[in-house]
Amino acid sequence: AEEVDLSCDVQHWATLTDSEKHFISHVLAFFATSDGIVLENLAARFLNDVQIPEARAFYGFQIAIENIHSEMYSLLLETYIKDAREKHKLFNAIDNLPCVARKAEWALSWINSSTSFAERLVGFACVEGIFFSGSFCAIFWLKKRGLMPGLTFSNELISRDEGLHCDFACMLYSLLLRPLDSERVRNIVHEAVEIETEFVCDALPCALIGMNATLMSQYIKFVADRLLVSLGCTKIYNVENPFDWMEFISLQ
Repeated sequence: AEEVDLSCDVQHWATLTDSEKHFISHVLAFFATSDGIVLENLAARFLNDVQIPEARAFYGFQIAIENIHSEMYSLLLETYIKDAREKHKLFNAIDNLPCVARKAEWALSWINSSTSFAERLVGFACVEGIFFSGSFCAIFWLKKRGLMPGLTFSNELISRDEGLHCDFACMLYSLLLRPLDSERVRNIVHEAVEIETEFVCDALPCALIGMNATLMSQYIKFVADRLLVSLGCTKIYNVENPFDWMEFISLQ
């Protein structure tokens, strides 16, 4: 987090419209909440579920990396949001923003679930593969416009990490002796898509330049289909990527 220069970001933030600030602050609020949930799942469940030494070693590295992500998102919110009440609301988004709360509650439900490891593994693959996708896309949209270099640089590094974490979940799932019925996998993915689409529509209340809720919803479905294929299932949505500038990003 220390290597990211945010000096230009403060100047750029002041030039954003209220709609753009609303969008980006909601995205950062979700990120600040989500890493803690992923960490809790790794520490409380997956490290107890998995006995393969190599997988446990990977989860150990992932825990360290997720802590760095949390530090970065906290630093971004501290830097951009000057109003104390607004800052408190965003740092406590799970209690204050219904669209963030619904995503968080869905993710938390997998930590507390008594279902099989296979089902929970797919659930958290959706958290890291689908719930992050719209938010990463939003920040890359800022990069395309030449805005917020500190935010967009940190986003590149973090999206690369999360792409790796999602790939690992899919690889581990492929090794399971008792995988889920493909219809169950598709249902879990579809649930995640519905929740992420609702989040995007709430965070993006009006169309911005080159970005709107309809295109973002299509992008989320595109990402979900890629995840389904990685989990050994057929696609649900069969849509194209509406954002050509996302073709070269680690986590699509």
